[in-house]
Amino acid sequence: MRLASSVAFAVALLAPAAAAHADVFSIRAEAHGGGAGGIGLGGERKDDAFYTGARGPAYGALIGAEILFIDAWVAHQQIPVDGEVATWTEFMAGLDLDIGLGAPPKAPGAKDDPKPKGYLELGVGVGFGVGTGQQVELPLDNGEVTDKGFLVEGKLGAGIHLGPVLSLGVVVPVSAGYYFKSGAGVVANDLGTHYQALDASVLVSLRFRLKLK
Repeated sequence: MRLASSVAFAVALLAPAAAAHADVFSIRAEAHGGGAGGIGLGGERKDDAFYTGARGPAYGALIGAEILFIDAWVAHQQIPVDGEVATWTEFMAGLDLDIGLGAPPKAPGAKDDPKPKGYLELGVGVGFGVGTGQQVELPLDNGEVTDKGFLVEGKLGAGIHLGPVLSLGVVVPVSAGYYFKSGAGVVANDLGTHYQALDASVLVSLRFRLKLK
């Protein structure tokens, strides 16, 4: 929670300085690979928190759209565990700020500002997450869902631009949430199925981003 609040504060401080370069609308798609894990913080099922059991190498993807600083995205992550593939999917909305880094000096008489070589990304969001203990078989059935709940997420990322729409970087999302176990025979309002947890990932990100200024 503290990390998300800190990121939100940083976004608020930096937004006025970056407003002149804000995108009216942009869409993005990202491919991720790295590691993930977490710990249970409270509740009767904290020892069974999703990312307590599903930790280690992780890979996945994200798709999203942004209007000015308002961002909405869906992120999906897969974690191989004991011969199975656990999955976690988030539906999120929040604030996002992309700051250009390393732009060369503007040449005398040039009309446009030079393109930055890299970027720093700050973001915060709230949303809903759904986890499964094994690979999903579409269409998704409620019996496949093992964990779900509400979360707040702070994100810090940085990278380099490989071209006008393609970037390579590292992103670190950290989330805290209130979750409950799901599946056959589990009652949502049974507090014995609830828990609170803190989760984090460190991911290499290949990002495609198309902007409309």
